[in-house]
Amino acid sequence: MSRHTTFRYCLDPTVEQQRALDRHAGATRFAFNKSLDFVKTALTQRETDPDHQVPWTGFSLINAFNTWKKTEAAGRVIAVDPDGVAEIEVTGLVWRREVCQQVFEEAAVDCGRALGAFADSRTGKRQGNRVGFPRFKRKNSTTPAFRLRNKISKSGRAGIRIGDNGIPRSVTLPGIGTIRVREDTRRLRRMLANGRAKILYTTVSFRAGRWQLSVTVEAADLHPAVRHWPCAADDDTGWVGVDRGLSNFLVAATADGTEVARIDNPPKPLARGLRQQRRLAKSLSRKQKGSRNRKDAAARLARHHHHVANVRRHFLHQVSNGLVKTHDRLVVEDLNVAGMLGNHHLAQAIGDAGWADFARIVRYKQQWRGGTLVTADRWYPSSKRCSACARVNAQLTLSDRVFACECGFRADRDHNAAVNLAVWPTNRPEDSPRPPDPQA
Repeated sequence: MSRHTTFRYCLDPTVEQQRALDRHAGATRFAFNKSLDFVKTALTQRETDPDHQVPWTGFSLINAFNTWKKTEAAGRVIAVDPDGVAEIEVTGLVWRREVCQQVFEEAAVDCGRALGAFADSRTGKRQGNRVGFPRFKRKNSTTPAFRLRNKISKSGRAGIRIGDNGIPRSVTLPGIGTIRVREDTRRLRRMLANGRAKILYTTVSFRAGRWQLSVTVEAADLHPAVRHWPCAADDDTGWVGVDRGLSNFLVAATADGTEVARIDNPPKPLARGLRQQRRLAKSLSRKQKGSRNRKDAAARLARHHHHVANVRRHFLHQVSNGLVKTHDRLVVEDLNVAGMLGNHHLAQAIGDAGWADFARIVRYKQQWRGGTLVTADRWYPSSKRCSACARVNAQLTLSDRVFACECGFRADRDHNAAVNLAVWPTNRPEDSPRPPDPQA
């Protein structure tokens, strides 16, 4: 069994390499728009000819683009001989050899996926919000990015190489060459050298004024020494409930009431950087549209947002690593984060905490280590239920930080909720109070 993971690096390209990266990103945008133009043109022709074929999948769009790029419609020149006779010479897409041909194929695949998502959304096969018909990508409003697959040549050499040409902090991309990176690549190089990882593809994107590289690899399972031991089928002990909050980001406790973890004072990067964000946003609004100063101000604001996201992501990874390394059975609650963001008094604090992203990270990391993660029912009253007598206090409000029950039990609100979550897998209440309207 294998797992997929991603390594992210910040590129440090030269001026010539930056131009090459820009060309590849522009070629990707051009190929996507051209593929979408093929579909729209075919749909228009189908109104008069019902038998006309519409290229809808990524494979058909790749064939359509490869056929078009060599035709007269893609490019031609008029040559005049000394006798004054003009001849049309078909050149096709002249600059197609200046970039790696994979960017055209990957852009066509992305267009096919967008069309598939639109069709599945209309037929009900796709869950979530409805997906609209794909739109053309604009240069000024689209993030420059492209994707390259790791093709193996006939000689057995990979197209994407890490630490090649004696430069440890570097990556070699087909059609571009060796580009230096800022971070250390030792961990990935060791996994590749030991045969414990295989590069699938890379995604290069321009964000916050810098070129970023994401290397997606197929890695082997973690070493058995760091994986959790399998539990017996009849063993229902060892569950740890994880309650997420705002004042206390996380409180973890067992079914017997033992508190095993408590994370106080989360970093709150958005709240701490809100003053600087307002200053940068105000500076951006004062710049003239289309000017170079406005472009620079937008880049400064983007770097600030990128820094805030990195601080939050680093904190979530640290907390999730501490949980999955020490506990093999975790219980989290199914929070309606999107609905909670409708509360304008708490939306900023909830978004700054990153609850949804934290649950996603814990889920896949627990799966890597062979552990178990159970999600409690959304309507399970973990905060209002007494962990001693199971009585539900319906009058509990958000301002009540201490849970008090009629039986005389008193405990911290978050601690009581964590204990109730730990009991959920072994004693699931079938009569959870639900509102009459499921959307309430």
